[in-house]
Amino acid sequence: MSPVSRMIVRWFTLVCVPEERLLSGSFEELAMPLFDRLYNFAHWLTQDRQEAEDLVQEIYVKALKGFSLFRPGTNFRAWIYQILRNTFLTSRTGLKSTATVPLDMESDQENLPAVSDTPESILLQRSDRQLVQEALGRLPLPYREVLLLCEFEEMSYQEISATLAIPIGTVMSRLSRARRALRQAVQELQGN
Repeated sequence: MSPVSRMIVRWFTLVCVPEERLLSGSFEELAMPLFDRLYNFAHWLTQDRQEAEDLVQEIYVKALKGFSLFRPGTNFRAWIYQILRNTFLTSRTGLKSTATVPLDMESDQENLPAVSDTPESILLQRSDRQLVQEALGRLPLPYREVLLLCEFEEMSYQEISATLAIPIGTVMSRLSRARRALRQAVQELQGN
């Protein structure tokens, strides 16, 4: 096989943006440090490496084109994560993954006492990455995304609220339900 036939061709879209819109490189200064974190979040959402790469590339194009709409002084991280989430939800994969959450999962069946170790910290201490991935994969999308933004992306409730366009109270209740669902998924996977 010749070297030419083994060459992988990748296509990239070039975006032309007037220089004054870049505000002396501030888009790059704000966006590039978030690249790895955005990719990780996209990978968790899509559960596919290639789709995550495409999603991140698409959101960077959208964010660059819409950078003039970003208001300086507001939270850029929440803004770009919101673009990622909205782009994912309107994609073919996102629409498949947005199954409705059953009403019984939304209702508070019981109030669990506060514990010092959360399911996330226990799982991370055990370093069982496969178990975490499997358990997170079983969560409905609304629970998975709020849990990932809080625990892995270390966003505040306010940032999550802005990113997901939901009230802070909803963030807190989804987070509580997501932790409970994660705990249950881990127990099921462990056979307890």
